[in-house]
Amino acid sequence: MVTRLADRAGKRLSELSRRAGLARLPAPAGVSGPPARLLLGEMGALSRPRVLAARQTFPKAARPQPVMLLPGFFSHPRRMRPMQVALSRAGHLVEDWGLGFNLGPTSENFAWLQRRVERLSRSHGAPVALVGWSLGGLFAREIASRQPEQVARVVTLGTPFSGDPHANNAWRAYHFVTGRAVDDPPFELDQSPKPPVPTIALWSPRDGVVHPRSAAGWPHERDRAVALRCTHLGFACDPKVIAEVLRQLDHDD
Repeated sequence: MVTRLADRAGKRLSELSRRAGLARLPAPAGVSGPPARLLLGEMGALSRPRVLAARQTFPKAARPQPVMLLPGFFSHPRRMRPMQVALSRAGHLVEDWGLGFNLGPTSENFAWLQRRVERLSRSHGAPVALVGWSLGGLFAREIASRQPEQVARVVTLGTPFSGDPHANNAWRAYHFVTGRAVDDPPFELDQSPKPPVPTIALWSPRDGVVHPRSAAGWPHERDRAVALRCTHLGFACDPKVIAEVLRQLDHDD
């Protein structure tokens, strides 16, 4: 019994050491995330946008539709609750992704999410709009690439889908939490530059986590890019972001 416990503890320490080594890897030459001053500014955005969103009145949806919200890395769907409430009040049929905290992709959770999108599309009799914050947007883009008949459109919120995956201030945390490098996904990715559905990228020059160029992308990687003045954490609940998401859901593509 003691030997087994010691073996388990040794394996845990070895795994933690391996992950810490991944987190200490140097960034590629010439690649960096937003400056430290913007990253520090993220701390002031933890609560204020949520309060403002709760007080805001948003217009009714011109075309109510099923919508799924996908949270960012190391975030829980509760963080996007103000957006979920606002979209629901506007008339949309809103679901969260159903996986709790986003601790990174695995073959298992991605396959489960694919089935969930398929079930929602079938039950509503319509394709689902996917709204993904940060890493959640990468999930959304990949699902739309694989099953476009079940996805109406993709709206990404500060998602690092373009350029080098190290062009952000979260990749070291990603390495440690997931145990994988950002350029070593756990399953084969679709190599198409853009999902075959309307794809809109919301980005911010004030983003303290993801480099704006990575979140805006290039014209061949999305259909539209819309600049907003919010923090990265604010993408989940800032009234400006919610209003723009509502506009994009009603957009006539």
